Amino acid sequence: MRNLIITLLAFTVIAFIAFSCTAQDDKPEFEKPVNVLVFSKTAGFRHESISSGLKMLYDQSKKQNWVITATENSGLLRDDFLANFDVVVFLNPSGDAICNDGQAAFEKFMKSGKGFVGIHAAADCEYEWPFYGKLVGGYFKTHPASQEATVVFENFGHPAMKPFKGMKSYTTYDEWYTFKENPRPNVNVLATIDESSIKKYENDDWKMGDHPIIWWNEKDGIRSFYTGFGHTHESFQDKYIIEHITNAVNWAVRRIN
Repeated sequence: MRNLIITLLAFTVIAFIAFSCTAQDDKPEFEKPVNVLVFSKTAGFRHESISSGLKMLYDQSKKQNWVITATENSGLLRDDFLANFDVVVFLNPSGDAICNDGQAAFEKFMKSGKGFVGIHAAADCEYEWPFYGKLVGGYFKTHPASQEATVVFENFGHPAMKPFKGMKSYTTYDEWYTFKENPRPNVNVLATIDESSIKKYENDDWKMGDHPIIWWNEKDGIRSFYTGFGHTHESFQDKYIIEHITNAVNWAVRRIN
């Protein structure tokens, strides 16, 4: 009987420890929730990886205490709807995706001190909207064939660069955008593409020399972040890129600095 009691007590302790560890693992990193709007309407090229990007953000939401609303309905972008959110993620939208009324409401919303994270094709969107161009930091021009290339890091001071700390560069497969104008004069560049690592191309139109691909900006109370990663499904399954984007969202909403 004594041995049975000891055994039962041991099982009880083990079960309690297991429950405590599980509860601890499930606890969000941040106590206060933030409301995240994910916008992915495409009026031009549509990236198949949008679905993977959405899954990644939803997978992160429990631990990050994000309340995510995803939409491709630009008609929702009005004052009363936008007032529900703290940060907006533009996940591979393209083309002229937002009407004039939506643009006016979005601009007003951002100027109230909100955060913006642009992923990959966020730079291939709203070419005729000057406010957006300044917000995202650069407009897509062209790209060579999708391929493996090397991203060179030049600044680790931003929390989105934490997963890459200790690396000089990171080589991965993606679609490497080049931009109509070099964004460097207007943004804070975090990483560039090593153009010598790109081997497959038909002409030199994509070359920039100095080739920024990740940057941030903070102006007029708006925090804005852009990353060129995100063309492929695999990019949203890459542990470094997942943490990179997660930290960017939390930075944009002023949780971390």
